[in-house]
Amino acid sequence: MNFITTLFFCVLPLFYAPFQGCYSAATPPGDHTSSVVLPVTGNVYPTGYYHATLSIGNPPKSYFLDIDTGSDLTWLQCDAPCTKCTPAPHKPYKPNKELVECMDPLCESVHWPETHQCQSPKEQCDYTVQYADDGSSIGVLVKDSFSLQYINGTVAKSILAFGCGYNQEVPASMDPPYTDGILGLGLGKASILHQLRELGVTRSVVGHCLSAKGGGYLFFGDQLVPSSGVVWTPMSTTEIEKHYSLGTAELFLGGKTTRMKGLPIVFDSGSTYTYFSGEAYKALYSMLMNDMKGKKVYITNEDKSLPVCWKGSKPFKSIYDVKNLFEPIILKFKKSKFQLNPESYLIISKNGNACFGILNGSEVGLENINVIGDISFQDKIIIYDNEKQQIGWTPANCNRLPNMDDDDDDGDGEPDSASLCKPYGSNLGILPPYCTAN
Repeated sequence: MNFITTLFFCVLPLFYAPFQGCYSAATPPGDHTSSVVLPVTGNVYPTGYYHATLSIGNPPKSYFLDIDTGSDLTWLQCDAPCTKCTPAPHKPYKPNKELVECMDPLCESVHWPETHQCQSPKEQCDYTVQYADDGSSIGVLVKDSFSLQYINGTVAKSILAFGCGYNQEVPASMDPPYTDGILGLGLGKASILHQLRELGVTRSVVGHCLSAKGGGYLFFGDQLVPSSGVVWTPMSTTEIEKHYSLGTAELFLGGKTTRMKGLPIVFDSGSTYTYFSGEAYKALYSMLMNDMKGKKVYITNEDKSLPVCWKGSKPFKSIYDVKNLFEPIILKFKKSKFQLNPESYLIISKNGNACFGILNGSEVGLENINVIGDISFQDKIIIYDNEKQQIGWTPANCNRLPNMDDDDDDGDGEPDSASLCKPYGSNLGILPPYCTAN
């Protein structure tokens, strides 16, 4: 099983990190209205995660960071010096001399809710983040420049705080090379998203569009939020503190209820797969197995890609060979529903079997929390709007950037993306992959 290091059950840090410091941007963006866009690489299977490329330092160097809306702290493997660093795509980050001091409010918030003691006001701010799958990072908080490109091609250079990790552990289930670190986009004030808002770089809105074919894009700010067609659900501030919670839902398979109601639901891009609590998982699995009777697919114990896999009379080549045999799974909230079609909960393994990408969260310590992960986000724009305290989703082609609302030069009734494809001198090479010849 190839799990991303930052599965939701792996992103419950020892210290949650509300951030109250404010860092100035090297290049003032002017207002909150612009959006930053980043290309995404990766897939659910076999890689097990999606990562974005961030340009950090002066001069900027590229690093691959796992996209994680389930945790706050962004960190990089760091030569400080490196006590234990894992194989990674790039050399460890070399920190400058700008450290976050122990008395900085950010340091205090990283250690919250525990009491933070400083031997000296000027000493460095150490951190430890522990993940439930035995992954971890130990390091020191630093500040450096992040070069972020707006969709109009201009670049904002912002001084942001993040972790310089010099001692990492990764779960035994992961295969190298790993990424260079974690991009924490959670609700807490230590997240990059909150820091960017404090600096006036973007609004506190983050969205991702993960392609089932691999790749996709990530954005900060609300310019790429579709003007229509988005299903919005209020964020819950009471169900699961400090995570992107949608409140509770009832679980259905096709048009039939599993009789599982009041399930607390969390969206977390740091989880490769989707997890239901023990009782809900067992109810769903039982209904699914009954529904599969007589459909000429059979449980196979030979495929260890995931705990539950089905084989047919011959190997499946794609999800489309088998999707018609499975019913959609639906989460019904008070005023909306989130539908998981078969391609949003099945993978086709290397052995040509269809494997169930929903797992029993109770077996990994999630208790009653139900986590929706990357497999169920594929080919949808998922939007976390902290400004309006709502989470939204809509089907999308994640293989290219969405069109801009204010540009419909070809008269087809839809705005065009030409404005994203201009050869700006400051282009960091982010946008061209999405700019195709007409």
